[in-house]
Amino acid sequence: MITSVKNQKVKEWKKLHKKKYRDQYGLFLVEGYHLVEEVVNSDWEVKELIVQEESRVPFSYEGNKELVSEAVMKEITETETPQGIMAVVYKKEEGVETGSRFLLLDTIQDPGNLGTLIRTADAAGFDAVLIGRGSADRFNDKVVRATQGSMFHNMKVMEVSLEDEIPVLKSRGVTVWGTALQGASNYTELKRPYKVAILLGNEGNGVGEGLLGLSDERVKIPIFGEAESLNVAVAGGILMFAVNQ
Repeated sequence: MITSVKNQKVKEWKKLHKKKYRDQYGLFLVEGYHLVEEVVNSDWEVKELIVQEESRVPFSYEGNKELVSEAVMKEITETETPQGIMAVVYKKEEGVETGSRFLLLDTIQDPGNLGTLIRTADAAGFDAVLIGRGSADRFNDKVVRATQGSMFHNMKVMEVSLEDEIPVLKSRGVTVWGTALQGASNYTELKRPYKVAILLGNEGNGVGEGLLGLSDERVKIPIFGEAESLNVAVAGGILMFAVNQ
């Protein structure tokens, strides 16, 4: 059992909370019973489990396990009430495949919003989430937790250049809906395309004009109260389920 917080492995695990080291090592952390079980049962490669006690692995796992003390677990976790189980997982890059439902994210910087959007896209049956430059890292601890395991399901989640990917999608017959407050049509008034990509923008500034210029339609959600706008994850959820109706 590893009991010292100064142990070299502990230091390496802690580094994975920073994007610099996640990129350098090609690894990221997953924490908690539900998420660890999700990744173990997926096609993602798990390097090792970190467990406070052997009994804290309530599912089948035949790979490497590192037993650690409570003090070590508290040292490497970022949650207030750790469940005593974590996984060190290899990152993987995925390519865009064929599909009819895509979520495009332009500089979504809040990890909670990004994770929620990934989870909602999974629930809405989308084929892929394409994350543009300037967004939060999809392997950030908070993003991973907010996805509730959806990033380990069959839906593709990848970081791309939206400027490059949108023309490719359009060449495949995908209609791009760019969200905007000005010069946009209410989504309720538009015909639902069979193949559609929903483009959502930054929490404060919305979709960049350059990307909006690549959109086939500018769409908005009608607001009936006094709020100026909706949270981006809420707006995304409304539109993703709307195109399935």
